[in-house]
This record gives sequence, C-alpha cells and structure tokens, in this order.
Amino acid sequence: MDMTSVREALERAGVPGRDLAELPSSTKRFPDGAHWRVEVSGIETTAVLRACIDEAKKQRVPFHRAISVVRGATWATRDELAEFARVAHDERIEVILTPGPRPTWYSGRQIATPEGAICGMRLRGCDMVAHYVYDVMRAVEIGFRGFLVWDEGVLMVLNEMKKNGDLPNDVTFKVSIFAGHANAAGAKLLQSLGAGTFNPIADSSLAALATMRKVVDIPMDVHVQIFDTWGGMNRFYETPEIARVAAPCYFKMESGTSVGMYAPWGASEAALSDLARLKIKSIRTITEIIKDTYPDIKVSDHGVPGLAIPQP
Repeated sequence: MDMTSVREALERAGVPGRDLAELPSSTKRFPDGAHWRVEVSGIETTAVLRACIDEAKKQRVPFHRAISVVRGATWATRDELAEFARVAHDERIEVILTPGPRPTWYSGRQIATPEGAICGMRLRGCDMVAHYVYDVMRAVEIGFRGFLVWDEGVLMVLNEMKKNGDLPNDVTFKVSIFAGHANAAGAKLLQSLGAGTFNPIADSSLAALATMRKVVDIPMDVHVQIFDTWGGMNRFYETPEIARVAAPCYFKMESGTSVGMYAPWGASEAALSDLARLKIKSIRTITEIIKDTYPDIKVSDHGVPGLAIPQP
C-alpha cells in the first residue's frame, strides 16, 4: 500500500484524492449567473434587521441573507416572528431562521464541558428532535422558508418530511459551521442529505474550498469575518480568490467578541444593531476589493429571485 493507491481509492469512492493546490476557477454559479452573495449573522430581532436594511441602503450594497434569531427562535413570540417575516418579505431578504432548542441551553450539558465540546452540537434523543421540528413547523406557519441545521440526522429527517408533504417543498436548509465539515467527503454527504447550502469550517484553505467545490453544486457559506473567540479571522483580501475557486458562495459576516453575545442574557438590541451596521459596511469593503481584483466576478443584485424569502 502506498499513497498513490490511497488517492486512487478515494477517487473511486467519489472524492478527490488530494486538495486542489492549483486552485482551478469554479465554473459553477448562482442561477442569476453571479459568483457570490453575502449573509449577515446575529440578526436577532426586527430592530436589528431594520438596522441592517438601513445601513445597506446607505452603503449601496446588496444584503441577501440574514442568519436570524441565532439564540433560538423559541425565544421569540409568534407576533415577533410575524413582524420579522413581514419586514424581510417587504425588503426581499432571505432569512435562515435558527430553531430552538439549542443544545447549549437545553438538557444535556455535556457540550458545555471542555472535553464534551469535542462531540459537537447534536440533538439529544427524539424528544429533542421533536421539539426542534415543532419550532420549524411553527415558523413555517408564520411564513419562514429557510432554517439552520447542525445535525446531519435531523437534516435527513427534514428532507424526508418535505418528500412526505409535511413541510413545503420550497423550504431550504443551511448546515451550520457547528456541524464541523471541512473536506469534500463531508460536503458531498451534506448535499446528498438535502442541504441547500452549507458552512465549512472558517479556516478552510483555498485548496480545500476548491476541492469541496469540485464535488458539490450547492452554495458554500464562507466566513470572511468570525468571532474573536473563534480566532477573530479577517479574510477580506482572500475574497477575490474565494469567489473565483468556490463560486457560488456566500460571504459570511460574523464579527464580534463571541457567539455567546447572542444568548438571551447577552448584548442589548442597540449593541447588536450597531454591530450589524459594521458588518454591512464590511460588505462595501469586500465589494471594492473584489471589483479591483477581478472586475468580471459578479455579485447578485439585492432581492434576486430564488432566495428563501419569508412568505407571511
């Protein structure tokens, strides 16, 4: 057995035998022909959403996707969710809602321990799965069409529910960075389970992103900003190359101190709104960098058809 044999076996199994260090340009695109779009995380309330919308208009940049109620939709009332859906619908913004319960505040606190965190965020038992699905179905009734998933088994169940008619066919599922996927095999698995889009780990190399892109067609959601507690990375100057090799992709803005600031006891609405405005300004920066580097690389217009926009 030698490494050549290993690589050939991987190729026969359907994944590249090595990362694509030559960084080939992706030939895949969004339906509108664009290479990239943007998403902003931590849009916890309608006030924060409105702040993002206002800043995007000031900066004259598109704002395609809001990753919303990251602390868990369980904390929002039906009236609050309905207002959020109406605003997103009127402004043509895709919303990926985060259903509760979240493992970090549900029963089963192994994940909160130093070694237990290695096991990742998975739903404990079918009761917890049922509670999660309840929150999805509650939000679907209100009009939401996009949801965050961090458990591959639950992703499979949700797509079976779509096939069975228990969920609308236009619902889409985004796999979270908390699922921890970082290679082409994982990317291929997620697509086969029905993921509409997925978030590889934030420090994935350009070669790894190119390799994932080779085996899947769904968009990849690539962090170009991330929390200080996750490394505080800034990949602005890599965005032209990421768009070239990983298209179609979303650039994900998630700056700040910690994911913990989105918890119910975390930052105030005003602080989250100010942070959201800074994230929108970052879109202006990367737009300029990409245009200066690769003028032919295209970003989607705001509100393009096909987004998972709420239907209240």
